[in-house]
Amino acid sequence: MPRTSSKKGLTGSAASTNPAADLFRSASSKAASKEMERIDQLFYVYANASSGMIDPEGIEFLCSDLEVEHTDVRVLMLAWKMQSEKQGYFSLNEWRKGLKALRADTIQKLKKALPELEREVRRPSNFVDFYSYAFQYCLTEEKQKSIDIESICLLLDLVLGSQFRPQVDSLVQYLRTQTDYKVINMDQWMGFFRFVNEISFPDLSNYDSNLAWPLILDNFVESMRAKQG
Repeated sequence: MPRTSSKKGLTGSAASTNPAADLFRSASSKAASKEMERIDQLFYVYANASSGMIDPEGIEFLCSDLEVEHTDVRVLMLAWKMQSEKQGYFSLNEWRKGLKALRADTIQKLKKALPELEREVRRPSNFVDFYSYAFQYCLTEEKQKSIDIESICLLLDLVLGSQFRPQVDSLVQYLRTQTDYKVINMDQWMGFFRFVNEISFPDLSNYDSNLAWPLILDNFVESMRAKQG
């Protein structure tokens, strides 16, 4: 027992007086503090002085410096990484969260981080969350539950067009010509995602309208099959 007690005392004493460990902790803390300071400084380059947020005009300037169009899907991916709550606006806390995760404290580092961010979003485990977020991000009014057809068509093209071009083109064409629906809700939006991932296209051979598909997709498939004869 005395030996155990002595060992504990020695270990505790050694741990509390380890100058190398203390120096490392101090250096790490200072580095993290400096990084956050640079992230904050970069935020205020684009932020509106009166609102204290990066607004649509600030995002335009940011996109210009990143050399991407403001309609580029990577801008939406950046908003997802920040978990931005209001379309076209970044708060300081959202900015900090996103840029710290991307390890980007300069515009050059942020620019270099975009390809890796896109790869992260494209992973199946993340993409469904990004797809759902894209819909929620476009709900700009309080208590809004649905999005108009034209905006949905643009959003489908933005988030799914590069991966599922034939399906998106056909679905968008149908949405723009049909007259039964003026808006799309989250359930229908998520149904589109399930459709492009699960249904054989363009033959639609494994589509079963008896399963739990949104009615708008039943109508779309019926229209497609009628065209195919």
